[in-house]
Amino acid sequence: MTVHVLAIVALVAAFVLATVLPINLGAISLVAAFVVGMFVLEGDPGDVADGIFDGFPGSLFVILVGVTFLFAIARANGTVDWLVHQAVRAVGGRIALIPWIMFVVTGLLTAFGAVVPAAVAIIAPIGLGFALQHRINPVLMGLSIINGASAGGFSPLAIFGIITNGVVAENDLPANPLFLFLGSLVFNVLLNLVMFFLFGGRELLGRVADPDDPTDEREPGTKEIAAGGPGAAKAAGQPGNARTTGATGAAFTDHDEGKVTTLDLNRSLTLVALIGLAVGALAFQLDVGLLAITAAVLLSLLAPNTYKGAVAQVAWPTVLLICGIVTYVNLLQEIGTVDFLGEQVARIGIPLLAALVICYIGAAVSAFASTTGILGALIPLAVPFLLAGQVGAVGLITALAISSSVVDSSPFSTSGALVTANAPEGQRDYVYRRLMRWGFSMVLIAPPVTWLLLVVPGWL
Repeated sequence: MTVHVLAIVALVAAFVLATVLPINLGAISLVAAFVVGMFVLEGDPGDVADGIFDGFPGSLFVILVGVTFLFAIARANGTVDWLVHQAVRAVGGRIALIPWIMFVVTGLLTAFGAVVPAAVAIIAPIGLGFALQHRINPVLMGLSIINGASAGGFSPLAIFGIITNGVVAENDLPANPLFLFLGSLVFNVLLNLVMFFLFGGRELLGRVADPDDPTDEREPGTKEIAAGGPGAAKAAGQPGNARTTGATGAAFTDHDEGKVTTLDLNRSLTLVALIGLAVGALAFQLDVGLLAITAAVLLSLLAPNTYKGAVAQVAWPTVLLICGIVTYVNLLQEIGTVDFLGEQVARIGIPLLAALVICYIGAAVSAFASTTGILGALIPLAVPFLLAGQVGAVGLITALAISSSVVDSSPFSTSGALVTANAPEGQRDYVYRRLMRWGFSMVLIAPPVTWLLLVVPGWL
């Protein structure tokens, strides 16, 4: 027990230090993993290091690097601008509909079997490119995409749904896959509606952009330059034609945004690469990170001088932050701290209270780690009192599923990390902080809301 208390205290201390001091939380978390690992892992120093590195999220690292590398190229040659232009045309220029289109598209992808991080990785860079060009709050756009992924994530064909229904069947618990899917879908639609108005959706309702003139955007009684134009770019804290030099020392020029309405050779090849990424990840379940970095390298080989600075545009501070905290949380799972918390819940003599605590544990841990793993680990912990019939199995499982998935908006979860990494550089810190607040508000709010609606009435 002392070991688990030490591990939890170290996690809290890391957050406090990163909050009051300008130090990357990921770096602090790696130090915490090293210190705690020295105390709790057995073996010589080499074995301890191996135990810590076993928890390093290599797949997430490659996803973050590969996707941001590929879309840095897509931004540089104007492919993202062309996709944004097509999106504007599809909705007749009505700006307020775009976040909802991203919600629906991402939800359809996950509902038909796409892995949630893969769907978010494909849609987020496109949506955030649109947000920058048309002065939409990037948090609104990012959360619409994440909520859409969660909305479709528990269909009977989706990964979350398959895993949850499989664990339920293995433990001979009452199941209702359709209710699980619809419950998550309705909750995320309502959640996204609330979020839409909290993050500036009301201001978008009257705005219309001319699909055939990206620099023409109208609001009631006004005519303004779209965010892709120089004036709006300055207002958003972004240079109109940003030229940066990264760690490689290579200059990198973003395309002059708001003027791309046609495809040239480089854009066509990039579009083929993006389609290949989507098909490979969604149809063949290939790793989205490896696919993205392969596509980026192939494009770079075709035009090495044009894209020589793209790798410098990878969000390296965000990569360190996310991978560091996930490494530490994985260490907590390895040493049994998460199981320890679950066992303490099992000892609670009040079934309804135990159900609420399980939902809170699922939400808190999933905000930092794999939602898939949490669903597979916590449902079995609830089996003893679910079988006793004191708490409705369908209601608790649905509440746990929703509580564990809506917190994917946390920047420490894969979906939130992808949105943060793909946010414009000048807005990345803003997006990170807002997603952290929103994600942790979901940790606090989602469990009691779903518990009150689905567990307490006892009708499921």
